[in-house]
Amino acid sequence: MSATDVSPLVLVLAGAGLLGASGVVALAFLRARRVATLVAAAGAVAGGAVGLWGALAALAGGSTGDLAVAWSVPGGRLVVGVDPLSGFFLAPLFVLGALCAVYGRRYLDERVVPAAELNLLIATMALVLVARHALVFLVAWEAMTLLAYLLVTTEHGEAEVRRAGWVYLIASHVAVVALLALFVGLGARAGGALGFDAIAAAWRAPAAGAAGLVVLALVGFGIKSGLVGLHVWLPEAHAAAPSHVSALMSGVLIKLGIYGILRTTLLVRPGTWLAPALMIFGVAGALLGIALALFQRDVKRVLAYSSVENVGVVLLGLGLGFWARDHGAPGLAAVAFGGGLLHVWNHAAMKGLMFLGAGSVLHGAGTKDVERLGGLLRRMPWTGTALVAGAVAIAALPPLNGFSGEWLLYRALAEVGVRGASSPALAAIAAAAALALAGGLAALCFVRLVGVALLGTPRSDGAAHAHESPRAMTVPLVVLAGACFAAALAAPALVSLQAGLLAQLAGAGAPDVSAAAGLLRPVVGLDAALAAAIALAAALLAGRVRRAAAAETWGCGYAAPTARMQYTGRAFSELFTTRVLPRWLRGPLHVRAPQGPFPASAELSSDPSDPVTRGVYEPLLVRWGNRFAQLRFLQQGNVHIYILYIVVTAIVALAWLAARGWLAP
Repeated sequence: MSATDVSPLVLVLAGAGLLGASGVVALAFLRARRVATLVAAAGAVAGGAVGLWGALAALAGGSTGDLAVAWSVPGGRLVVGVDPLSGFFLAPLFVLGALCAVYGRRYLDERVVPAAELNLLIATMALVLVARHALVFLVAWEAMTLLAYLLVTTEHGEAEVRRAGWVYLIASHVAVVALLALFVGLGARAGGALGFDAIAAAWRAPAAGAAGLVVLALVGFGIKSGLVGLHVWLPEAHAAAPSHVSALMSGVLIKLGIYGILRTTLLVRPGTWLAPALMIFGVAGALLGIALALFQRDVKRVLAYSSVENVGVVLLGLGLGFWARDHGAPGLAAVAFGGGLLHVWNHAAMKGLMFLGAGSVLHGAGTKDVERLGGLLRRMPWTGTALVAGAVAIAALPPLNGFSGEWLLYRALAEVGVRGASSPALAAIAAAAALALAGGLAALCFVRLVGVALLGTPRSDGAAHAHESPRAMTVPLVVLAGACFAAALAAPALVSLQAGLLAQLAGAGAPDVSAAAGLLRPVVGLDAALAAAIALAAALLAGRVRRAAAAETWGCGYAAPTARMQYTGRAFSELFTTRVLPRWLRGPLHVRAPQGPFPASAELSSDPSDPVTRGVYEPLLVRWGNRFAQLRFLQQGNVHIYILYIVVTAIVALAWLAARGWLAP
């Protein structure tokens, strides 16, 4: 049977149904842990395979119509459907979700509840992507948020995890308030209708208030995607969650914010201001995210800030694509959209690989502190090799896939810089320079991470006695590493798959993707040649290593060198973080210098907390918290007083309604 024989929507719903059903069945076998987690993992794989089939069919074949079912909620109908935009984001969800479920079974030692929650989370994320009614979308979005919160706080016995959960929950519900206001505003012009088709029809013509609604979308969806300035929950939650949950959240969940922004542009005409706004946020996010990653000690916080950077890269591509569309340049739009959207898929594979690798390091060495690792490549060869591959990919270096999407962005920016008017040309050149700077910092960041964590000698007992993870955890690493290489070689085909999506985003001026795919063919040749050269060099080096005699490393004249003589992660990036970064971005450094001729001790510590949290949100929340604390006298603890509050409120409300009636003409 081919994909055309079955509706893509049916396949996607069947995949989501298998995921949800296997999660519920796993909970039914709560005491039989091995059976329950096996059911959950098998359901994730089966559901992912079926859902992926439908997602690719939707991406290739376009919309297949909506399915509407009567719903008892006032004003609501259960409306779902798939189109190329949904299919594009569903594909990485089903693939990465299945790999994370297999990985998580061993990572959490066959714990049933998190395994079931993970399957349900994937199912609700799929429902968000197929929702075609505001109420369905918001219910699915809230269910996704709560399930992600439960998974983030899996290890809720730790205070740091509880804090991360609260930060995530508060940020997510601020986003929900913005999205609720967005859909209320969209539905008001549509006569109260909340179906996406009705909303799109009502807002087809330019209208007052559209800009405000798009701003609400940027706030609501920007929080979820880690938009710079709204990203503060992301490093907290990603560091606290189990590693396979972090992989799914970074690889797919934050991309649902990107999906929401794109979906909003299909419902309401955003205006030409959105394109430069996305580009500005993109450049700022790319630079800020990777700069903050450079001085983090927690491996997972490094990866979380790298996600802020990569979301910035995606937004830069999408903003440039919208700008080209608005200025009647379909060829440029194809290159820019192709680069930004290709980076969405590439990032899912790269960041999934890196987070699963970080979890394997934590499993094998017992720590995720960069300064307490070292020498892991020898003790954990599969994990170490996978992390090296992921680092090369995420630093956007050939021959892996991170280079492909960014190459298209460079080409698009160069096109504007050479042929555009003076102001757009200067802006494009500045954006290209910023993207290059972000790429250089990403290379520095991941050389630091790989060099300090994997090479050298162990810095702790855990690193010295590290062991390789079980096969159920290393196989997903190998699959994702292979996916990073395969995506680099198949980059032109992956861009060609976006033809239907580009037509959907560009409307009547749909660009031809063949030119964008053609720009990647020389890159594929370069990747293949470079990969062959690396393989040959590795084979020759392996032969020499087998014939080499083991000996101590030169100790630089020290009779008894120790691990403390190695470069630390902080020292590796200190030149940039202390000499180049603005003072407000640097982590505060606390130094207690030795005193006297015979000093007893000294201390040096740094604060890697987020500067936006530290400098903006915490003072603001403390200030308003203190003001609201002054209203505590209203909490009398007396039921009669509370009844009086209710009566007074009701009287005031009735009086206001009566006054409106008297004053009305």
